[in-house]
Amino acid sequence: MKKVLLIEDNADIRENMAEILELASYEVHTAPDGKQGVALAIAKKPDIIICDIMMPVLDGYGVIHMLQKNPDTQNIPFIFLTAKAERTEIRKGMELGADDYITKPFNGTELLNAIESRLRKAELIRLNITPDLQGLNTIISTAGGKDILKDLADSGNLNQYRKKQTVYTEGHHALRLFYIESGKIKTYKTNDDGKELVTGLYNQGDFFGYVALLEGTAYKETAETMEDSEVAAVPKDDFMHLINSNRDVMQKFVQLLAKNVADKEKQLLGIAYNSLRKKVADALMMLYTKYKGSNENYMIDLSRENLATIAGTAKESLIRTLSDFKDEKLIDIKSGDILILDEKKLRNMVN
Repeated sequence: MKKVLLIEDNADIRENMAEILELASYEVHTAPDGKQGVALAIAKKPDIIICDIMMPVLDGYGVIHMLQKNPDTQNIPFIFLTAKAERTEIRKGMELGADDYITKPFNGTELLNAIESRLRKAELIRLNITPDLQGLNTIISTAGGKDILKDLADSGNLNQYRKKQTVYTEGHHALRLFYIESGKIKTYKTNDDGKELVTGLYNQGDFFGYVALLEGTAYKETAETMEDSEVAAVPKDDFMHLINSNRDVMQKFVQLLAKNVADKEKQLLGIAYNSLRKKVADALMMLYTKYKGSNENYMIDLSRENLATIAGTAKESLIRTLSDFKDEKLIDIKSGDILILDEKKLRNMVN
């Protein structure tokens, strides 16, 4: 049950608001002035604070100033109640750290909507979001209350792909968002000599092909299946409507894209400057982390050609290094599949 702290000097307003919030299944704590409100905030650690501005002993501005100085309370969502709606008053409160304003008089629906909106945003901040489309789906589910992207994928056309079949090609116009119902997908770029650089790995439940859609450009890489796969194709217009209809989701999505760019830069630096052993170890750990799920005995069943492109090395060099790792008891190889024996040493492989 979410906790709400209500700081309001008018007893009738305070009691009416508390009743509304309790009927909406919130745990409500109340204070008649700012000084008691600060003490309650520190003691109870509420999920959100609603505070009047004009109060005796300590006004609302004093309350938020004191709470912002305390590390235990500075990140609690804060909503001001005020009978004034002048721009200068609103700006002063926002500069002090307020998240929202509710202007008196207001009804119960306005109060509940404001609280629910701020609690959702606070939840997004606390979430440990992964820098992929699974993370985006978590964001949208939290913001909207349901698995919107999964619903979107279910509405797309489901296509069957054989192993090593192309889903889309570099240079083609981006018209669809793709969702993996089953299987594994890689995206890669090819240089003039035909050498591949793997730019992304995707698993069941992942979306891919979204960067070109957001940029309004052609695909900058080719997507190919690594095993037999089922892929849903979602029309571009449906995806863009979803993104453009929620500003908070769009902002968080941009942050995820920026994180992906940083990861790509790290990958390229590793390919450029790491030793062969380090490249192969990093590639194995990337695949192991991506695909093992809850299976601690997961075996990497990737072709040597694909593994070499992920590591950024020649196939022959990769095979020699895998043989060395096997001799050193870091991995085992059974029928071509790779079993990780010493995850710690592989992760901490030095150049």
